[in-house]
Amino acid sequence: MANQSFTPENEAYIAQLSQLAASRGMIDPELYRRYDVKRGLRDLNGKGVLAGLTEISEIRSSKNVNGESVPCEGELFYRGVEVRRLVDGFVKDGRFGFEETVYLLLFGALPTKEQLERFVTLLSELRTLPPSFVRDIILKATSRDMMNMLARSVLTLYTYDEQADSIALPNVLRQCLELISRFPLLAVYGYRAYAHYHSDKTLLIRPPEPSLGTAENILLTLRPSGQYTPLEARLLDLALVLHAEHGGGNNSSFTTHVVSSSGTDTYSVMAAALGSLKGPRHGGANIKVVQMFEDMKNTLTDWKDEGQITAYLEALLEKRAFDGAGLIYGMGHAVYSLSDPRAEVFKGFVESLAREKGRTEEYELYAAVERLAPRIIGEKRRIYKGVSANVDFYSGFVYSMLDLPAELYTPIFAIGRIAGWSAHRMEELMNAGKIIRPSYMAVLEEQPYKPLEER
Repeated sequence: MANQSFTPENEAYIAQLSQLAASRGMIDPELYRRYDVKRGLRDLNGKGVLAGLTEISEIRSSKNVNGESVPCEGELFYRGVEVRRLVDGFVKDGRFGFEETVYLLLFGALPTKEQLERFVTLLSELRTLPPSFVRDIILKATSRDMMNMLARSVLTLYTYDEQADSIALPNVLRQCLELISRFPLLAVYGYRAYAHYHSDKTLLIRPPEPSLGTAENILLTLRPSGQYTPLEARLLDLALVLHAEHGGGNNSSFTTHVVSSSGTDTYSVMAAALGSLKGPRHGGANIKVVQMFEDMKNTLTDWKDEGQITAYLEALLEKRAFDGAGLIYGMGHAVYSLSDPRAEVFKGFVESLAREKGRTEEYELYAAVERLAPRIIGEKRRIYKGVSANVDFYSGFVYSMLDLPAELYTPIFAIGRIAGWSAHRMEELMNAGKIIRPSYMAVLEEQPYKPLEER
């Protein structure tokens, strides 16, 4: 039901107030240069402002050569372990890797076989929701947006926790482990309720299988048939691993540090991180990649014609194609230049899934765009570093091949990234000294107060 106070008269008044706010809200861009303000906490060369220290992960995109910083192939380390080595390890053994990755990020070391088995059992035991939670919270108030549904569910879990406000490390760890285990259920059940009430699909609330891990349980509980192939489960597991962590400077992880530094509870912190990840400039980017390729496929008459592909990419940059934003989604990253290691890892597995799904021509189109886009961007844009495909370039394609609904693309990101958020929350609490409070310079002029009758 619409808000009854939102009458046409109020709508017009709000539009008027919006114009008033806009007339007073713009700051002269020259002032940012004059006062050397690092917009987005990044300098003109794209290098991030150092705001903290972390032992959780490291991103390498350049190396020192004769005293100069030179771009290099990207590398990502989880607690000092290079992510490609981590992936190679569990893939070679034929194991799923997400639970092992969670252990590594939280506790700083790879688990032994016995430690991993016990940890997997613990996560399985925690993979449950409070009595009547699905009925009272998820089914009775569905949402069109699964990230908002996920955030609301997280905040509601606060009321079920007798030690919700304690920031003692054992309690915070317990809360984080519960949320890591519960996120898949909250996301999938939220979607199933939405699909039932808004799209007339069968209401399916299937309990997780204790013997299965995170990736398999997502597919089991999401799909009406409950069926999936081993390759599908392994690709989803890989996606969770590659999204689990990406340094303390990304927007949602930095949000985790900022909000944790205030001393608030775990549920509020994770809800704030979810709000950050929801943004299309952060976790929502993979949806844009899929939508862009759908438009591209409908526009091109021959997916293999590099001339047509080039013309379409040029039209994107010139704001003549797709959404008019002037962007080739999935290309470029705030940190990486020559390559994003997550995209490199994904690429080898994506081709296998494309063959299994009969979508090799589509994969070849993705590969062609990945190859052509950097040159076209370099010709059309003034860039300070190299451009390469990022993890979002292939993750959306993977999710579409897994028949995951678009509404769950960003929640899947969150299901992986809560591992990193949990590690960053605990790191902030263990090293807490001050509330994170950067400085803003006021650039407004003073004005005298006028009595109401004189205005």
